Parts: sequence; structure tokens; C-alpha cells
Amino acid sequence: MQTPAPVGYAKATSVSDALALLKKHGEDSRIVAGGHSLIPMMRLRIAAPEALIDINDVAELKGISIEGNEIVIGAMVRHAEVLSSPILAEHYAIFREAEKLIADPIVRNRGTIGGSMCQADPSEDLSAVGAALKGSVVIQSASGSRTVALRDFHEGPYMTKVAQTEILTQVRFPIRPGAGSAYEKVERRVGDWPVASAGTYVVVSNGVVADCGIGLTAVGAEHFCAPEAEAFLIGKEPTEENLSAAAQLAADACNPFSDQRGPADYKKHLAHELTLRALRRSAAASQGA
Repeated sequence: MQTPAPVGYAKATSVSDALALLKKHGEDSRIVAGGHSLIPMMRLRIAAPEALIDINDVAELKGISIEGNEIVIGAMVRHAEVLSSPILAEHYAIFREAEKLIADPIVRNRGTIGGSMCQADPSEDLSAVGAALKGSVVIQSASGSRTVALRDFHEGPYMTKVAQTEILTQVRFPIRPGAGSAYEKVERRVGDWPVASAGTYVVVSNGVVADCGIGLTAVGAEHFCAPEAEAFLIGKEPTEENLSAAAQLAADACNPFSDQRGPADYKKHLAHELTLRALRRSAAASQGA
């Protein structure tokens, strides 16, 4: 059995302390929270940091709250907390639907939303949710903080806007009155990475789509979203024909590749079908159905 290379360890007590430790230990240090992505990579020697900065005791990074017209989720909030949050359940059903399909209870009890976003796996469920809801992240450095739209946050597989001397501290989502949302996923077995997934929200007002968002994962959608499909739906009635046309535009924007989870053409078919299912349910929920 492979084991990680020797590594230093330090426990941070605050965000400023964590930033100072990152600076002290240099570019070969890494933040560790739940560790469900980083530790396996270390065991396989894919990642070999010289020091780990543990942020599990940083209270500033915890909690789910509402600030103005935004939901604020601390980077250290566990998946299990997202799953059980009454705030998220009230505004966006998509969170509960996605979280029920992420891994297993052991992972959900320790894995964090910040860790999921920063891992930037091309098949990450919450990346599709975040892109669909057009959320943002707050990134902290020693000189201050900056806010980055989630649709600009991922620079490529396993690459994000977070620099080595920075920490993601919050994930924020606009509150949209009247929004319905849904998440659809096909997986080989329970808790697996998706073969394909789609998440959506829809706001129907006066019989037409006033606002919507579409997020996709595991199918090669750029920045996990489908803006052309969203633009197509705005101002149109949420009929089956219009929803299906939008879903096709979303699928056309995907560039999946064949792997052990299935051939590319099958994944493209799933991108259409899952987007359509999620749009149907989101539109129905927005109209009180």
C-alpha cells in the first residue's frame, strides 16, 4: 500500500493565521480541510506538499447565513450541513438534490464545499450547481479580499483562480424570489462521479421565463454552464418545445470524451435529456406545481 511522502503540519486558528502559515511554508504548502481529495492524491504521490495547513478549527469559515439578498456559505461548511440546511432548502431545492447524490455519508460528513470548489474536478457536482445558480466566491489574501464569479473561477481541470498564498473563504448565491430549481444525475453506481449531470433554476413570471441558469458537469461544458441555452429561454413560455430546444443548445455546447463511464455520444445525449428534465421540474416548481 502506498503512503504519502513525509509532510509538515500546522493547525491554523484564524484566516489571517492560515495566510501567515501559507506564506511561512512557501509554495509547496497546501490547505487541508476535509482532505477527501488531497489525501488520496498524496497517497498516490500525485500531490506531494511539504506542509499541510489545517483549517478545520477556523470558525470564520463556518456557517450558512443570509446577508442582504445573498446566501453565504462558509468554505468549511460540510456537505452534510448543505444537505440539511433549512435556508438552502427554502430557496434552492437543487442543493439537497445534488448533495444526496454526492459520494456517501462518510464523505459528506467531512468533505467541505470550499474543498469541492477548489478541487475543480471536471466531474464535480457542486461546480455544476454553482455555475447554474451564477454564484460567486470570496478569496482572501494578506492584502485583502476579492470576489470572483463561479463561472470565471475554474481555469481548467483542477485549476482555479485561488493563488498559492490565498484562501477561499465564502461561496455566495443570489436569492431569487419565485425560482424553482432541480438537479439530475446519471451515475454508474450510488455515490459515484457522474456520467453526466445537469442542474437548473428557472423563474417564470407572467407566463414566460424571466430568468434561468443551466449548469452541467462531466460533459465538457465550458465553465460548467450553457449561456446560449439560457439566453434562448429568456422571454419565452416554458413549453415542452422551448425547454427541449434549450436543452439541445446546452448539449451542443458540451464537448465530452469517451472513457470508462461511457462513450462521448452517450454523454451528449444525457446532457440533453438531463437538462430537459431539470428545466421541466424547475419551471414547474417556479409556477407552484
